[in-house]
Amino acid sequence: MTTPSKPKPGTVRLVGAGPGDPGLITVRAVQCLQEADLVLYDYLANPTLVEYAKEGAELVRLGRHDQGRSLTPDEISEVMVEAALEGKNVVRLKGGDASIFGRGIDETDACRKAGITFEIVPGITSGLATAAYAEIPLTHHEDASAVALVTGHERDDKEETHLDYEALAAFPGTLVFYMGVKFAGRWSGALMENGKPPDTPVAVVQWCTRARQQTVKCTLGTVVDVIGEKGIRPPSLFVVGKVVDHAPTLSWFQERPLFGTTVLVAGSKQTTGRLRGKLSLLGAEVLTQPAIRIAEPVDWDPVDAALEQLPEYDWLVFTSGSGVSGFMNRVMAQGKDARALAGVRLAALGKGTAERLRDYQLNADLTPEKVDPSTLAKSLMDDAPGGAFLMVRATGDRPVLAEELEVVGAGVDQIPVYRTVDVDEPNRDVADALKAGEVRWITVTSSPTARALVRLYGELLRTAEIVSISPLTSATLRELGYPPAVEATPHTVDGMVDALLEGSA
Repeated sequence: MTTPSKPKPGTVRLVGAGPGDPGLITVRAVQCLQEADLVLYDYLANPTLVEYAKEGAELVRLGRHDQGRSLTPDEISEVMVEAALEGKNVVRLKGGDASIFGRGIDETDACRKAGITFEIVPGITSGLATAAYAEIPLTHHEDASAVALVTGHERDDKEETHLDYEALAAFPGTLVFYMGVKFAGRWSGALMENGKPPDTPVAVVQWCTRARQQTVKCTLGTVVDVIGEKGIRPPSLFVVGKVVDHAPTLSWFQERPLFGTTVLVAGSKQTTGRLRGKLSLLGAEVLTQPAIRIAEPVDWDPVDAALEQLPEYDWLVFTSGSGVSGFMNRVMAQGKDARALAGVRLAALGKGTAERLRDYQLNADLTPEKVDPSTLAKSLMDDAPGGAFLMVRATGDRPVLAEELEVVGAGVDQIPVYRTVDVDEPNRDVADALKAGEVRWITVTSSPTARALVRLYGELLRTAEIVSISPLTSATLRELGYPPAVEATPHTVDGMVDALLEGSA
């Protein structure tokens, strides 16, 4: 009898997620996420980062109470090791840097004892990010030649502190306290008892690098009262020292036009990435909901047959960017390239679709200013009355453009090059933010996305204003009972951003 061989162990990677801004994650961290079979991520890590994980990866959020699955540090290590022994590649995604107050050594010790290969990927720690995003120079040629990163919350089972407050009070530089809200009275009092002046400047920086970031200035003697008065809660950092006086009232980060604005970007991964990036650069806090997933059609035979007959058509008509990608990916899967489209003219419904064609070094011969099937149908028929048209679309879409063309006597063949698969579970972070009224805008980039959002969130969508990308999407939203507040002009991602900026002014 043959004994089944054990799977080859996987690898554990302790990855620093950075301080919160998703743009601050490292290239190596993204690579690790893309290779992971299991991602265990802290509730303080920006949840949008797990979108880098590959399709089918198991995502487990770790936290306390209602913020995620509650596991002790030992239990987390056990889950990591067991998964790796089963052959899975595991990413332990930790806020900031895993080696700074992140107990990363406990997890690497567990891996080493189990014979599991591991890697540590550093991240930007919040203390250092504060210098940039709150404009507090942690070092200064006159006021601070050194920086000390200090915990404001030691383990509860310690009988006595391991911190030398006499040395810290005399430290010739800047002190940065992590996790210091709960025990602010303890560490600030200990510093003053050991000679640190009560009027020493202190900056409390909450949610550093996130769109909800706020900086409150006070002194060592007043910090406890300020925490209570301002309702300051974790995650917060405390910068102690003269360098605080150099910080402006508002940092460059807080002066950006969408700072403090929360936007829900919904759609497929393929369509929302660019929009999310542009909004983040403008200072928005971006939540994402993968309302739909783009998948291949069940049967490629109709597409393959159409490719063989492509020279017989006058126009190849694309109605969406996803259609462009699906079609061109199939062309290339057959060992061909853009030359396969020689001799047929290209029409694009909307500038966004035309932009996707340019990604494949193709220029649309016809792109009407108005994203409207009737307008495109008329333009096509004016150019080629009675011509033959091949329309690229999604499986199950209502072929509005094909119907318009057939009404005026055109011959239309249709090929589905992709299908949209509904996402079944709403994002808990998004649902909570909508319930709390924290979301200002919701961007909707397609009719399938509109339908998916209504199915996932229903009446909660009325707590925010909706930005639609086009008249077609707007019509769908109205049919569903959720009319948009704003419609993009032009009907592109850039148009959506401009509309949102104008609406927020």
